[in-house]
Amino acid sequence: MTVMPACTETPAAPIGAGTVRWGPQRIVCLTEETTEWLYLLGEQARIVGISGYTVRPRVARQEKPRVSAFLSAKIDTILALEPDCVFGFSDLQADIAAALIRAGVQVTVFNQRSVDAIFSMLVQVAAMVGQAEQGLTRIAAMRAGLQAISDAAARLPRRPRVYFEEWDEPPISAIRWVSELVGIAGGDDCFAELAQRPLGKDRIIADPTEIIHRQPDIVIGSWCGKKFRPERVAARPGWQAVPAVREGQLFEIKSADILQPGPAALTDGVAQLARIIQAWGERHG
Repeated sequence: MTVMPACTETPAAPIGAGTVRWGPQRIVCLTEETTEWLYLLGEQARIVGISGYTVRPRVARQEKPRVSAFLSAKIDTILALEPDCVFGFSDLQADIAAALIRAGVQVTVFNQRSVDAIFSMLVQVAAMVGQAEQGLTRIAAMRAGLQAISDAAARLPRRPRVYFEEWDEPPISAIRWVSELVGIAGGDDCFAELAQRPLGKDRIIADPTEIIHRQPDIVIGSWCGKKFRPERVAARPGWQAVPAVREGQLFEIKSADILQPGPAALTDGVAQLARIIQAWGERHG
């Protein structure tokens, strides 16, 4: 494979006998997924700042200073940490990235919105910190896990219709990687056509009665850090006619497990989807 160049090509001082640690030495992660990945790779010592929304791994909150939200960041605090690389996610962090670039900081912003794009991001980050081989090994294990889930899903008697809700007021349906993971787990996303739209505002379901019309068998809520309230969903006008409500098939998956486009979604998040869908399949076999 082609190894991506690091943010900086100046090696650090030798670590141990003849070992040189290449790549960025002081990294700020503006979202959780790169933090989690660096910890999994054993490269957490490089991290000098993290997002305030980071919960995976939990130890990161104890060890690393929190320097950003999602749409805002403490620019002066980040600069004081003297990072030689900042990892960000999506066009939504473009203003933060621009401010740091103007201050002379190297910034790498990923824009992964699909399962394949998440894997691409993981490959690049692993290579940038000199862990390409380990990264590929871990990625192979994740791909094998997804294949096992897909194989089990192929044995379902039928595929349930799944409505995944990222937000409740207004209702926002699943982003692309979540929609794809629903499919891998054996379900059919009720609003698959909206999943191709990268921005949440473009996935707003303008007429909420359309959700009723699409008759989801399963409803999964992940309200971006807000607790999912299935009783409120069941009490929505007209929802008594929804199969998921009649059969009590309303579930929550925490946003940290499914809405972060990184390792969590490809492991714990999809595993939770699979358990929900497989249990539904057993009831309808």
